[in-house]
Amino acid sequence: MIRLRSFSSSNSYSFALGSGAVLLAASFLATGCEKKDEGSGAPPPAQVTHVSDMNLVTVDQDKVKQFSLVAPESVAMASQLSATGSVNPDVSRTVPVISLANGRVVDIRVRLDDNVKKGQLLIKVQSPDVSAAFNAYLKAVNDEQLANKAFTRAKDLLQHGAISQAMFEQAEDSENDAKADLNSADEQLKTLGVDKDHPSPVVNVYAPVSGVIISQNVTQAGAAGVGLSGSSTAFTIADLSHVWILCDVFENDISKIQLGQSAQIHINAYPDKVLTGRISDIGPVLDPNLRTAKVRIEVANTGILKLGMFVTATFTSKTQETRMVVPADAVLHLHDRDWVFVPAGNSQFKRLEVRGGKFLTGGKQEILSGLNADQQVVANALALESTVSQQ
Repeated sequence: MIRLRSFSSSNSYSFALGSGAVLLAASFLATGCEKKDEGSGAPPPAQVTHVSDMNLVTVDQDKVKQFSLVAPESVAMASQLSATGSVNPDVSRTVPVISLANGRVVDIRVRLDDNVKKGQLLIKVQSPDVSAAFNAYLKAVNDEQLANKAFTRAKDLLQHGAISQAMFEQAEDSENDAKADLNSADEQLKTLGVDKDHPSPVVNVYAPVSGVIISQNVTQAGAAGVGLSGSSTAFTIADLSHVWILCDVFENDISKIQLGQSAQIHINAYPDKVLTGRISDIGPVLDPNLRTAKVRIEVANTGILKLGMFVTATFTSKTQETRMVVPADAVLHLHDRDWVFVPAGNSQFKRLEVRGGKFLTGGKQEILSGLNADQQVVANALALESTVSQQ
């Protein structure tokens, strides 16, 4: 009995321990579920940090009067348009050097980029065309001499009634044909540049005009003439005393220019040189991709313009427009932008972005946009910016 009671007490204790463990585990599970439920909700609200306007600057009240204010001025000026372009030869002043004789080049006296004078010897060409032309000339001379003797004889016989009028006319016609053939052979020799009194198989090619050789299509011992080389042009000579500036002008700006209008040419290679030209043509066809038209400007070359140079052409309109102008010191150039300072009250100034234009005489600068006519600006923006940086 005692054992049985003892055994029963042990089982009850074990059961109580087991029940406590189950309750404790259930409590942990419930707590874990509650925490999990709390974390699965919406994210916490974002925290907003208020930052002051970076373009708003504050100065000491006793220093405000150091920065004087100026009002923009309205100035009437002609509008301008700038376009980039390049230097090109004047086509009307460009002349090809042609070798009418087909053959091999045996001597070249000039080369690309050389300055030449009219009548200067350029190349010598050894050509079989000369021999053929001279043989044709000799045959024409012999035929004409024979025809002339027959005509003279027929004329004498006609006077004595020995031949008919028809036979005389036939002899006269033969003489005229022989003279025509002789003249043709003689002109052929002149065209090839051959002296019929001192014939030579070598033909000299001379410069037809004075200028600069801008292209060369022959080499030493190379072929010359259209029959052998495929092109009769041996050289191209250009008179560069006057050149063309070809610019691309956008479609929206074409109405601002007109034929005969003057243009200022600014050369990239010589920033201190400015030339004056005149619009001689506005292209009738637009580039379908860029939507630009070719504008041709004729310029007298003082010797500094070289073919292929990049230039900027500035066109000035004949009509004037009212533009806003401020002192150049009032414009602050920072990070490739233009800024001005306008008063904002309470010892504060606001930095305002504007679009600056060209600089004018008298220390002025044009303001294209970003500023109203009734807004005053700080006369010296750099001084204000420096004062704020030191604070």
